[in-house]
Amino acid sequence: MKKVFFAVLLTVALIFSGTEVFTSQAQKIDEIAEVVEGSKILVLNYHQIDNKANPLAIPPATFDAQMKYLVDSGCVTITPDELYAGLNGELELPEKPVLITFDDGYVDNYTNAFPILKKYGLHATIFVIPAFTSVNPNYMTWEQLKEMEANGITIESHTLTHPKLEELPDDEIRSELLNSKNLLEQNLGHPVEFLAYPTGTYNLHIAGIAQNVGYKGAFTIKYGIVDCGSNFFALERVPIFNTAQNTMKDFYERIAWRQSFEEFGWSKK
Repeated sequence: MKKVFFAVLLTVALIFSGTEVFTSQAQKIDEIAEVVEGSKILVLNYHQIDNKANPLAIPPATFDAQMKYLVDSGCVTITPDELYAGLNGELELPEKPVLITFDDGYVDNYTNAFPILKKYGLHATIFVIPAFTSVNPNYMTWEQLKEMEANGITIESHTLTHPKLEELPDDEIRSELLNSKNLLEQNLGHPVEFLAYPTGTYNLHIAGIAQNVGYKGAFTIKYGIVDCGSNFFALERVPIFNTAQNTMKDFYERIAWRQSFEEFGWSKK
């Protein structure tokens, strides 16, 4: 295991120090293999795919390169249901499972990200805000969501209006979680059983309410890899940002660096 760990870090070092951003196919596979192997599930967290000067907006060309990197490395995209079944021992996951997620449901997820995902045959999950759907022009429409679902994209809940749940009384938390779930189910015609907490804010009490209204799991923005030690209502993700220096290098680093935490035995909190 340590040998693999140092090989991962060495690969990252080569990426940083070399003259080329992209390494050979063999190097890329070595870099990512251990991180997403077996029961470890890499969950990537995106927001916008756009050329805006915003840390949460990944340029489409960069997003394309990141998706190609995953495909070239042998990763297989899965759905939240498959993640859930895999951790429960009900489904054998692929060797390198990756869950690609987007928060909020911005329209650029349809115009920019969707064509790239289709290009590489990748599945993804979008946690949408149904109160904004077909209302705010910066967000997707119900028709766009249905088209995406027909082509390998899963739509789940990001609460009704995207409040900070920790600042709300219990009745409003329940309303945000339940009304979002119900509205999505009514418009999309299928159960909605997964949630991403707005701004990543949550606690055990909020998680309990989410479970009581019918969710099976919830995703945070806590940096980490999902495995058998994860809490279904506090699932880890690896947020991906647009950085001033080099977004692709940061992407490589964020995937590989998490491995050092696990190798040194630091536990999930």
